[in-house]
Amino acid sequence: MNSNQIIIILSIVVALGATIVPDVMPYWPVALIALGLVGGFMNPMADATTRMAYTVAAVAIPTIANGLDAIPVVGAPVNLMIDNVMVSVGGMVIANFVLVLFNQVRGSD
Repeated sequence: MNSNQIIIILSIVVALGATIVPDVMPYWPVALIALGLVGGFMNPMADATTRMAYTVAAVAIPTIANGLDAIPVVGAPVNLMIDNVMVSVGGMVIANFVLVLFNQVRGSD
């Protein structure tokens, strides 16, 4: 297992915890953002197409998942789980955005 896989597994476990027991720790979103930032800085996305796809996914998937609320017993928890996972993906997008800006400011060597 590489570091990217470990961080993604941790993000899913934390998102599951935030979905099942949200009152245990009020800082679940901070933990998810932190995992996303660490994952984004440790494993930057190389091409612009991948970065764009992750950015669109971080915005669009939670919006689309809101339709799951119409399913009676399991819809709302599944929607919340997807929303929590996308918080971590948002952290990855932010980290990659910072890296791209840093590389543009630094210039080519």
